[in-house]
Amino acid sequence: MGSLDEGAPLNLDLEIGLKNGSFELPFEHQPETLAIQDAVKLLLQCLHEDVNREGIKKTPFRVAKALREGTRGYKLKVKEYVQSALFPEAGLDEGVGQAGGVGGLVVVRDLDHYSYCESCLLPFHVRCHIGYVPSEQRVLGLSKFSRVADVFAKRLQEPQRLADEICSALQHWVKPSGVAVVLQCSHIHFPSLDFDSSSHDGFVKLMVSSGSGVFEDERSSLWGEFLSFLKFRGVKTQANGSVKEWCPSVKSKLLLEEDQEMVSAVVTILKSLGEDPSRKELIATPSRFLKWMMNFQNVNLEMKLNGFSSVKANGEIREKKLHCELNLQFWSMCEHHLLPFYGVVHVGYYCTEGSNSNAIASSLVKSIVHFYGFKLQVQERMTRQIAEKLSPLVGGDVIVVAEAGHTCMISRGIEKFGSSTATIAVLGQFCNDSPARAAFLDKVHTTSAL
Repeated sequence: MGSLDEGAPLNLDLEIGLKNGSFELPFEHQPETLAIQDAVKLLLQCLHEDVNREGIKKTPFRVAKALREGTRGYKLKVKEYVQSALFPEAGLDEGVGQAGGVGGLVVVRDLDHYSYCESCLLPFHVRCHIGYVPSEQRVLGLSKFSRVADVFAKRLQEPQRLADEICSALQHWVKPSGVAVVLQCSHIHFPSLDFDSSSHDGFVKLMVSSGSGVFEDERSSLWGEFLSFLKFRGVKTQANGSVKEWCPSVKSKLLLEEDQEMVSAVVTILKSLGEDPSRKELIATPSRFLKWMMNFQNVNLEMKLNGFSSVKANGEIREKKLHCELNLQFWSMCEHHLLPFYGVVHVGYYCTEGSNSNAIASSLVKSIVHFYGFKLQVQERMTRQIAEKLSPLVGGDVIVVAEAGHTCMISRGIEKFGSSTATIAVLGQFCNDSPARAAFLDKVHTTSAL
């Protein structure tokens, strides 16, 4: 009886669906959702995580929801958005001029979207600009340009194909004289496990374009006019980057030994999203995704601190001076959605000068930041952990600020592009000394990397 009772809500959903003459299982009961959850649970276990830990317990479902929302474009149809949004609009008589629904250039700029990279399954940001020349005295409702772009962005993608698909779809369904598409794409770097490695700028950037009809020739004056409207918004229209080297994972070496159970789990995810894992562009995707994930496996602290953990503050501190370590870069992965977040950490503490100084090596601070970043995390916890680890090493008075961009803020339903999060942890004197906190935050303000 217990199992029948537990299935009652599902049976009720079935009954209601059958009475209405059509039925779709609730999202949480759909086979694709369940398959992704099982695959994610296995991946977490292989990272040595406790899948029953509070905060990670619901991660498999959250990941399934994010991935399925992020690839919903496979089930969307351009026709459904466009056909009801073509409006009659008069133009000028032939020979008089070009405007309105006949020959007048229309440019829609700064449409922000995200897509999932087909090479590594990480989300990337897309800023889309579309120009078109209406014909047959009709125009497309402006909101539909973003809708059409979203149909193709919400799939596993690479930039050039995305631009071509948006362009072709608008040309086919709107039937204008021509369509021009420019995409500015930003892909997160793959982090280095070496905390002394050279700094990064956070993203690989690429601009791609596509044209049809009167925009087929990108050397034409019409293309030049279209690009001029983008320059008005500060868009640098010269091409940058290489499509072949777009995804950082393609350039990095794959793992020498792979856990085949983990590979199978990622293949299951691809299938559950409606993709064909044997498609040539996706064959190496499971391996690349696993290389990213293995950066964040649960490891021992001493392995990362390399013997630094025995450092102690020396003697009684009489005259103290604020010492700062600013803009220490970090990478991490949100334990709630298995999506990356990245940014900088600023550390302040009081130390004495001279031979009895309790200042600690920058490399130690970097190592601690590096360690607490490279794991499944939440930013609030990471900030606290860094402060708690540093506190006994610097005499107890420490302040830590972390500033980060979270891809879970752009690649899920909320889609808040450009947002960032700051967190703070204070111990010792900084708890009650407002001027000390203000002095430190002023230094952060003048040197902030974000």
